[in-house]
Amino acid sequence: MTSHPSGRRFHPAAEVLSGETADVYFERAQRILAAEQLDPVVCMEVFTREPAVLCGAEEAIVYLREVLGPERDHRPAPVVESLSDGDLISPKEVVMRVTARYSAFGLYETALLGILSQSTGWATAARQVVEAAAPIPVIGFGARHVHPSVADQMDYASVIGGCVGASTPAGAGLAGLSPTGTMPHALILIFGDTVRAAEAFDRHIDPDVPRIVLVDTFKDEAEESVRVADALGDRLWGVRLDTPSERGRVTPDLVKEVRARLDLAGHPNVKIVVSGGVDVERIAAFKAAGAPIDSFAVGSAISDASPIDFTGDLKEIDGRPIAKRGRIPGRTPNPRLRAIDLGS
Repeated sequence: MTSHPSGRRFHPAAEVLSGETADVYFERAQRILAAEQLDPVVCMEVFTREPAVLCGAEEAIVYLREVLGPERDHRPAPVVESLSDGDLISPKEVVMRVTARYSAFGLYETALLGILSQSTGWATAARQVVEAAAPIPVIGFGARHVHPSVADQMDYASVIGGCVGASTPAGAGLAGLSPTGTMPHALILIFGDTVRAAEAFDRHIDPDVPRIVLVDTFKDEAEESVRVADALGDRLWGVRLDTPSERGRVTPDLVKEVRARLDLAGHPNVKIVVSGGVDVERIAAFKAAGAPIDSFAVGSAISDASPIDFTGDLKEIDGRPIAKRGRIPGRTPNPRLRAIDLGS
C-alpha cells in the first residue's frame, strides 16, 4: 500500500447523491421494492478481473459515509469493508464489501463502480509509467486532457500510482501535496524572450517554488538553457525540454547536448525535465540511450488510460448466500479487507 500525507478531502456531489448520475434501472428498482415493501439486508462485493493499483476507494467511502452514516439511523447498522487507495489488487479480489439494507445504497452502485473504474485506470497507468522511469521521478501533467470536473481525481490517482507531484492545486491538494509546474509557453511568448520571462517569474513567484524554465520557445534549447542559467544562477532549479513534434520532439541526443553545454558553462547542478508525449516506450528509449534526465512530466499516457472495469455482485440476501449464474454464492474471503468507520 502507498502511504500519503493526511489532509486530503473528497466532497460528495449533489447530483450523485440525488441519483441523477445513476443508471435509471437502479432508481426503478428502488421504487418497485418500496412499493412491494421489500428491503432486505444485502451484502454486495466489488471486484475487477485484472491486476491493478486500486484507486477511488477513499472517494467511494465518502459517498458511503454520506448515505450509510450513523445519522441515518439504519437498522441493522451497515458494515463497509474495503482495501485502500494504492493497494495492488489481484484479478477477482474483493476490494470492497457493503452490508446494509438495499434501499440505503442500491441507487449508488453506478457511482461507486464508476469512481473505482476510472480512478484505478489512471493510477494503474501512472504506476506503469513510474516503474518504467524508475529511479527517475515522474510528475503528473494530464489535467489538460480531461474534463475539469474530474481533473482533481485524475491528478490524485497519478500520485496514488507513484507520481511525485501533480500540476493542479485541486488534485495535488487531494494527495496532500503542493502543485508542481513551471511556466506556460504563453508567458514566454508574451515577454518575447525566455530570459526576461524567467527573470519575471523569479521576481514575482514565491521563493519556495522551484525555478524551472521552458527552453524550447524561441532559440536552440541548449543555447537557451545556458542563457537562463547564467541569468538566474543558483536560483535556477532546472530547465524543461518540451520540443514539439513539428521539430522532432525531445531526443536523447538533445538531452545529452543540453547537459554537456550546461556543464561546460559552469552549471552542473541545473536539472533537466523532459515533457511532451512521454510514455512508457519513449521513457525506455531515453533510458536505453543513457539520456541524463532528472525528471519526466507525463500527461496523456496517464490521463488517456482506459477505465478498469469493476463489478458489484450481491452475494447474500438476509444472510442467505446467493449469486447470479457463473459466480459462487456467499461471501468471498479476503483477509486484507479492513472495516471502515462510517462515522468519521
